[in-house]
Amino acid sequence: MLAVVGLALSVAIFATWTILLARLDDRMTAELGNEVQKLRNYADSALDPKTGSTVTGVQELLTKYLALNAPDQRETFFSIIDGRADKVPFKLPPVRLDTDEELVGRMATATRVIRDEMETTQGTVQYAVIPVSVAGDNRRGHFVVAIFYDQHRDEIVDAVRVLGLSALAAMGLAGVAGWLVAGQVLAPVRLVRQTAEQISDSSDLTRRLDVPGDDDVAALAGTFNHMLDRLEQAFVVQRHFMDDAGHELRTPITVIRGHLELMGDDPDDRAETLALVTDELERMNRIVDDLLTLAKAEQPGFLALDHVELADLTVSVVAKARALGERRWRVDEVAEARLPADRHRLTQALMQLVANAVRHTADDDLIAVGSAVRDGRVELWVRDSGPGVAPAERERIFGRFVRGAGRTGAHDGAGLGLAIVRSIAQAHGGNVKVTEAPGGGACFVMSLPLWELWRLH
Repeated sequence: MLAVVGLALSVAIFATWTILLARLDDRMTAELGNEVQKLRNYADSALDPKTGSTVTGVQELLTKYLALNAPDQRETFFSIIDGRADKVPFKLPPVRLDTDEELVGRMATATRVIRDEMETTQGTVQYAVIPVSVAGDNRRGHFVVAIFYDQHRDEIVDAVRVLGLSALAAMGLAGVAGWLVAGQVLAPVRLVRQTAEQISDSSDLTRRLDVPGDDDVAALAGTFNHMLDRLEQAFVVQRHFMDDAGHELRTPITVIRGHLELMGDDPDDRAETLALVTDELERMNRIVDDLLTLAKAEQPGFLALDHVELADLTVSVVAKARALGERRWRVDEVAEARLPADRHRLTQALMQLVANAVRHTADDDLIAVGSAVRDGRVELWVRDSGPGVAPAERERIFGRFVRGAGRTGAHDGAGLGLAIVRSIAQAHGGNVKVTEAPGGGACFVMSLPLWELWRLH
């Protein structure tokens, strides 16, 4: 970057140098032309009979003009009469041109205004020679205007040198300031890179970036933190899945292996072993399916949202549940409303609650399903007239692999059903809880937020 800036400044300085030199040449030309015109105007006025002038010769004309017109700091005048230098200003120039007889002799041969330049110990000198004559005077006169060009040029050189040094100093300061500012600006980016390297080396996804402010770098850090949150969640889900799968699948695999190793040649024994192995494999398949459901529940895309008619959902769940057992099935209440939700997942959750109620009730016990809109939230519930859930167990039973005793006292299932119900409720932004049902028993209630709702009329 500094190289580009340096190149731009070099081009600018060179362009400035070129322009100033061109303007200096134009100014020298204009200055010499101006002196020629001033002498002509003075001669016309001094020799005009109407002005009462007493000038009678060339020498007198040039002497009086020199007395009236003093040269500037970097120029000089002198007159030539009959090939010899005559008068010079009181203020002597850096170099006496009038003392060079050869130069004066060449100048005295001019019959018209000429311009030329020469080299001296003080550098280049540009001059103009103006022939002057007066009627009635046979002497030849010349007026010489000389400008010390290099002294004017030296001023430009000094100015460009100062400009170059200033630009160099400014570029140096800008480089230092840019380095310091860039270091501060890029510090968060460097922190992002270092954190990414440390995470890659240690697999520690708990680290986060703390970048204050509201600029793009802070936004980048926030995005990086959000990415780490999702990665950490994905790793947690993966680790839970692996731990749960290893924990739950180890027992059926051991059972299957043990019976296969002990299986003999007796047909009845083989049939009994195959039936047991098949049952264990089916149980393993259910466990894997439940674990995959729990893993997907914590990932984007778990829900396929649609508009769900709550009344239709409630009635259809009861219709499907009748095949699970001889119970007194009832629809408590239906909500005449439509909810943006995943119908399949809500049905899965309610059927899981219904199956749980069937396991904890006996024939002719009551199982009721209902839906309602209360206090701006949708409630879906399943209640039964079974033994209910002890207050100390009402939170624990929603954990993974927590098994409750069925109506026969035996532990049934893998203990993932209620965990799946909680995951589905949380995926919809809600929750699930269990309370005591009116008249005894358990009442499982899913409470979901009303994101959008159109009441049916």
